[in-house]
Amino acid sequence: MKLTHQQRIELHGFNNLTKSLSFNMYDICYTKTKEEREAYIEYIDEQYNADRLTKILTNVSDIIGAHVLNVAKQDYVPQGASVTVLVSEGPVVEVPNESFAESPGPLPDNVVLQLDKSHITVHTYPEYHPDEGISTFRADIDVSTCGEISPLKALNYLIHSFDTDIMTIDYRVRGFTRDKNGHKLFIDHDITSIQNYIPDEVKEEYDMIDVNVYQENIFHTKCKLRQFDLNDYLFGYSKDKLSGDEREEITERLKLEMDELFYGKNIVN
Repeated sequence: MKLTHQQRIELHGFNNLTKSLSFNMYDICYTKTKEEREAYIEYIDEQYNADRLTKILTNVSDIIGAHVLNVAKQDYVPQGASVTVLVSEGPVVEVPNESFAESPGPLPDNVVLQLDKSHITVHTYPEYHPDEGISTFRADIDVSTCGEISPLKALNYLIHSFDTDIMTIDYRVRGFTRDKNGHKLFIDHDITSIQNYIPDEVKEEYDMIDVNVYQENIFHTKCKLRQFDLNDYLFGYSKDKLSGDEREEITERLKLEMDELFYGKNIVN
């Protein structure tokens, strides 16, 4: 008889490994004038206000089977919002085998996993380019758990919750737990890449780079949207309103912005 992961490893006491997922996304827009920039920031603040962000984090909590203990939320002036959710362990009727496998997690209608006392946070950062050409919206979401499951199971839902041009995803397992013989365990599930927790249809849309430090249980994946349609980056009008030279210049600037965010450095032409 084949034993499950849980049967193979009997723990001494509670599983107190800390697992942290950091999901960082960017939405980029070309805003030629001050009025366009202000309209874009207003749109972003409305789309991702504290109430909507709270709903997203509550769904994350549901996906990983947690109880919400406290919610702190704030919309900022002139822009931006933050939400922090304190959560505690939820009841588990049945922990599926796929909890320990590398696969995309469920969307909100499947509540199957477990979390111990920890937190989920989101902060947003709308900003604009100094020369008023490009506006960028950034959201940082952190899901930190203690216990037997990985917050990577919420990654699928987070990706579907935002319109994303660039994604930077970090996952790390810290601390240790012990088996019944006292042997330390520094990770309790198999993982080779964060990409294995991203659905295939999403991976087809992005160019991806991995930087993994397996011996330290540190995993990093960067994603950049492959297809580029200038209309997706113009706020309030379409590219047929622009001259050929304008389309070429704006496209070049947008792609440069995306490359700099993707590679994490300034690029000199």
